[in-house]
Formats: sequence, structure tokens, C-alpha cells
Amino acid sequence: MSASKIGLLLFIPLSLLSFFDLETTDTLNVDGKEATIADSTSSGKQLALRYCGSCHQFPEPELLDKKTWVTSVLPNMGRRLGIRQPGQDTLKALSPEEEKAISQLNIYPQTAVLSLDDWNQLVSYYERTAPAEPLPQKSHLSITNQLPLFKAKEVSPGDKPVPQTTLLAYDKTTAQLYVGDAQQALYVLNSQLKLNDTWWIDTPPTDIDFPRNAAPRLLTIGVFNPSDQRLGRLMTLERTAKVGSTPVNIKELPRPVQFAAGDLNADGNEDVVICGFGNNAGKLFWYDGFDPAKEHILKSLPGARNVEIADFNHDKKPDIMVLMAQAREEVAIFYNQGNGQFKEKTVLRFSPAFGSSYFELVDFNKDGFQDILLTNGDNWDYSAIDKNYHGVRIYLNDKKDNFKETWFYPMYGASKAIAHDFDKDGDLDIAATAFYSNLAQAEQGFVYFSNEGRLTFKPYSTPEGADGKWLTMEAADFDQDGDMDIILGSYFHTVGEMTQLLFKGITSFPQLLVLENQGK
Repeated sequence: MSASKIGLLLFIPLSLLSFFDLETTDTLNVDGKEATIADSTSSGKQLALRYCGSCHQFPEPELLDKKTWVTSVLPNMGRRLGIRQPGQDTLKALSPEEEKAISQLNIYPQTAVLSLDDWNQLVSYYERTAPAEPLPQKSHLSITNQLPLFKAKEVSPGDKPVPQTTLLAYDKTTAQLYVGDAQQALYVLNSQLKLNDTWWIDTPPTDIDFPRNAAPRLLTIGVFNPSDQRLGRLMTLERTAKVGSTPVNIKELPRPVQFAAGDLNADGNEDVVICGFGNNAGKLFWYDGFDPAKEHILKSLPGARNVEIADFNHDKKPDIMVLMAQAREEVAIFYNQGNGQFKEKTVLRFSPAFGSSYFELVDFNKDGFQDILLTNGDNWDYSAIDKNYHGVRIYLNDKKDNFKETWFYPMYGASKAIAHDFDKDGDLDIAATAFYSNLAQAEQGFVYFSNEGRLTFKPYSTPEGADGKWLTMEAADFDQDGDMDIILGSYFHTVGEMTQLLFKGITSFPQLLVLENQGK
């Protein structure tokens, strides 16, 4: 996904979490017979490998603390294995529409797939081997709370008392910025960031593209909260269809969050790949010629977060890369075999607690092969604790599409990153947001990484960064002065979040924070 695409709040549940790899040799006495904790731990680990590791990558023990495992993550997992506590109703809090949708998926089996004794051993394993507290971040450069290169300016085009920005995208052709709002509005701003037009949309906008010589195409999510209802839509954004045109109007999409267009089967017509994130169910799929009657499913799993179309193996056919962000977290390439056929290769695999949130393709070392800039920090799930492995990462390509992590900066709640030579010194800098961090760290909700050479970066922030929760971000030359600016879009899910900031003395809650590049 290009830098012009969304950063989307997904409220992702960890649908199947598993376990870890730490042993101890302490002893205890049971019914007068001495047994080692190591034996019990080994048994619990084997159960975890059997019932959890087969579904997704086996997480390490230090990923979560004892309390989070035992009181939150494991009870959720147990329900998905048929383990029910007295009085527990997994669908009780759902709306009738949601209950109907999820009931058809058979997420919660009526019969347990393991005995209660085995389940208790599994839980005991986590309780014994997980750390007492979340592990701290590794040492890293401290953030300088000023932005010498940028001047901050607040903008509120919709004059919303509670900002809920779900989309930011810049149309270079018309020099207009499109701002989507969860309250079903789409604002169009001119180059002075003044309101040009307003569209009222049926559900929250999440992505948009700008075809040459045609109206924009807009994607809407359907239900913004976690949902298995199919209410998403991809449509041409126009009030009156042009004579001879064929507007796009594809409905009943599974909570889609992003799309990309290209001629995948070399028939001369544009096709579309859609990330149907869903919730418990979803899919990554493409439509031949934007025709929903010609659907091709690439992956029948929830969590497709964003997708890029590029020729990775240099065979002059467009391939597809996707970030999967739900339980089986991974980055995969679908190599184009011709005739609409693809072969999948998983290039990065992560634990189900990793919190994948965004990636983009960037050639950091200028070798002609695409590298991966990735953020992980999604923390709106069953383990909403500070995680020392959240942050911003660069994976370099070995020219054979094998990717190795070469840079990591820890950043709680990291949600999106964009690479560009903002200071025009010949190398790529990085702008990153941390929407999922807690509000005590609001000052670090945006960080600018100045490239000091050889993939070393110096981090900067700005005091104005504490005025919002930056869900969306876009980089473009908004003021048309020859350098790249940055715009951040704020999203507050509840008024209570704003109240927390009020107690910190923050009284301004703009929809957008514009960072105007001042050049050198």
C-alpha cells in the first residue's frame, strides 16, 4: 500500500493465542509425592504445542505477563477450544445481527476438544513460565521533543467535537486532500486545506484511489467495530455517472480495509485486490475487471491488513504482497504465474501477539529490490499491555525475496510508517505514528526519524503530537512548495479518551495536524 493509504483502527481480537518456551527445575510436593515443576511444565508445553502451535506461530513466554495470560488471553482461547466457565455466554454481548453472523462460523464448539485436566495443565504452564510483569523495552535513542524541519498547524475541516478520522489520501492530479470520518462523512480539501466539498457516505471510508481520467474509487468498511457482517462497499465516487462509463458499485464485502488495482492477468483490463479483514472470518481476494462475478480467493482467512502490487521477481508480471494481521500474522508474496494463477510464499512470520499494523515497500539500500518498512503495535485486543517488541522495523531484501530485519526502534502501539527523503539529503527518513499506545505516552504518538546514514536514525517528536490519537497519516506536497509535508488524522473512540487528555492539560483536539516542511 502506498503512503497515500489509510492507517485503520481495527479493534483486533487475538482469536487464537498460544505459548512459549521457558522451563524451571524448582520442585513441589503433591499428595506427599515430590514432582518437579519441570515435568508439569513440559506436559503443559506439549499441550500448548498441540492445541495452539498448529494454528499459528508458537509465541515465546515473555510476550505477555502472567496476569494477562491467565485472566484475559487464555480464557478467550479456552472458549474457542470448547472450554466454558459456569454462566459464560460467548455471544451474550453481541447485537442480533452480529450473533447471527458469528453463529454461522462455528467459532465456539459445543464440545471441548481437550479435557478440563489438560486445559488446567496448559493454563498452569503459562502461569509458571510467563514473566510477572511486561518486559521493558531495550535501550534506544531518546526522542527529542521538537521538530526543526516542520512547523505544526491544526486543522478541523468538519468541526467535529470528537475527531474520528478514518482516511487521509492526497490526489496529486487535483491537489486535493480527502479526509474520511467515522461519522460517515468524506471531506475534500483544496491546496490551502480549505473545505471544497463534502460527501455523506453510508459507512466509514477506509481507502480511496484516483484512476487517471476517471472519478475516484472509494472503499467503505461497513461496520467499524469488530464484525463479521458483510456490509462493506467499493464504489465510484460521483454524484452523476458520466455517459458511457461503468461505475463501480460492489457491495456485501467482508469488512474491507484496503484495496489495490492493476492488470493481474494481462488481459488489458484493470483488476482489483481487496483486503477483507473481517473479524473471525475474512479473505484476501481479487476481482477480474472489477467484476464480483469473477472472484478469485487468494487467502480464506481474516486479517488481511494492506496489500501492494509489484513485480518482485522481475519477470514483468505483477505480483501481490499482503500483510496478515489476525492470529496467523505474516507477510506473504503471491507470485504471478500467468493466466490469473498465483503461487504463495510466506516471507515473514510473526507470533499472534505481534500486533502487525502496516507495511510499505521501499528500496532503502538502492539495490533495485523492494525492502519492507513495517510497524507492529496493534494493542486493541485481549492483551492491552505495553509490549517491548512493538515498534518500527526495516527488513532488507536479499534480492531473492528473503527478508532480514536490519533496524528496529521500539515504539509502543506503532500503527503506521512512511518513508521519504523529507530533508532532501539523499537518504530515506521515516515518519511513524503510534495510535495504539496508551494516552500516558501521547507525546510519542508521532515520531520523525531522521536518517543519519547507514540505516541509523535520530528520533524527533513535537509537543503538538500530544493533542490527538493519530490513526491516519499522509505525506505529500500539500502546500506545493517543492518538499514533502505530513498530515496526521486523529481518532478518538470514546469521549473518555479525550477526558484523559483534558486531565493532562490538553484542551485542543484537532481533526488534523499538518506538519509543514520548512526545508533547509
